[in-house]
Amino acid sequence: MENENKQDILDALTFCLRKTRSQHDLKELIYDSEKETVTIVYSGGGTTVNVAMDSGIAMIRDVLRSMGG
Repeated sequence: MENENKQDILDALTFCLRKTRSQHDLKELIYDSEKETVTIVYSGGGTTVNVAMDSGIAMIRDVLRSMGG
């Protein structure tokens, strides 16, 4: 796979994480390609993670790490 659609990866990850006890209140993960960040949106707020230069799998790791996982 040459090009990864990072938003598609995050949409699939969101679906999986919502099935867990610790992330049931996750609303969405939003990729900003210009800033190379992911915004993690919960019902009560959110946070932003720097994913500059990340591959798809590295982006997943960075997002999970920021969630305490």
